[in-house]
Amino acid sequence: MTTYRPPYSITPNIINRVVEIGELLGRRSSQSKNASPLLRKENRIRTIQASVAIEHNSLSTEQVTAIMEGKRVLAPAKDIQEVRNAILAYEKIPEWQSHQLADLLAAHHLLMGGLVDRPGKLRYSDVGIYRENQLIHMAPPASQVSRLIGDLLIWLKQTDIHPLISSAIFHYEFEFIHPFSDGNGRMGRLWQTLILSEWRPELAWLPVETLIHHQQQEYYQILRICDKAGDCTLFIDFMLEKLMEALQEEMDTQQMNAPMSVEMSVQMSVENRLALNETSQKILSLITEQPTITISQLADILRVSRRTIERNIKVLQENGRLIRIGAKKAGYWQVKQ
Repeated sequence: MTTYRPPYSITPNIINRVVEIGELLGRRSSQSKNASPLLRKENRIRTIQASVAIEHNSLSTEQVTAIMEGKRVLAPAKDIQEVRNAILAYEKIPEWQSHQLADLLAAHHLLMGGLVDRPGKLRYSDVGIYRENQLIHMAPPASQVSRLIGDLLIWLKQTDIHPLISSAIFHYEFEFIHPFSDGNGRMGRLWQTLILSEWRPELAWLPVETLIHHQQQEYYQILRICDKAGDCTLFIDFMLEKLMEALQEEMDTQQMNAPMSVEMSVQMSVENRLALNETSQKILSLITEQPTITISQLADILRVSRRTIERNIKVLQENGRLIRIGAKKAGYWQVKQ
């Protein structure tokens, strides 16, 4: 067994999050029979759009959908190529093994082909990561990259730590090593998805990237804090939190789209059905306290995406629990009991 061990600690909070995610996965499995057949496709589209958007790609979810369906899209050629590459890479996930260097290089070649000079090749020069012209991370020397990524892959293969934790550790260590000249961010997120899918295949479709995209600054800030501390514990906790949010959002979607039988409709009032959705109830509580609150503020407070807020608000309005008074910017919400 390799003597290499990434620097991290298992805190009570991390353990609690792992348990909570396990419980969510159990509930998710029991609801899966009601899942829309289009949900996986929608999640994959959101995953790809968010992952490339983090890297400043301009394409919307509608444009990503069009590309996936083979339709013509008017956009910068580079942005279109990034999306096409990502679609192919995520489709390949079931064929790769996370601990195999050959698969890692093949994934980078597929993800970055036509975008960089040496796709699928480890970097041969030193690099620094900059944000707004400020150096935030100096990656290890190029001469050490092969050894470091090799040690990390051996550790991943041999570790007996829970995949929820090891996937986040790998993600952080991969970004720290920065093994490629470009594309490290999207590769780290892709490989964490692969590691999770090896544990639970259904997690290949979970759009964690969407939640990272909506909290991108916090994502980079936590990476920097962990770099300075020489410890990735905080990043593990952050990624577990994002997984929890992604699972909860997907379950909310399934719950709102699930068909109800006539018998269930008779037995359950609209209020009771809505009560099953915790996010909807939290939205109503916050709006009751602050009728002028915005969708962005609700998303920030509840730590979910705008899409989740908008979806819940639509259902609340359709069921007569929420009314918008006045203009979009100057108006306010009214809660109906």
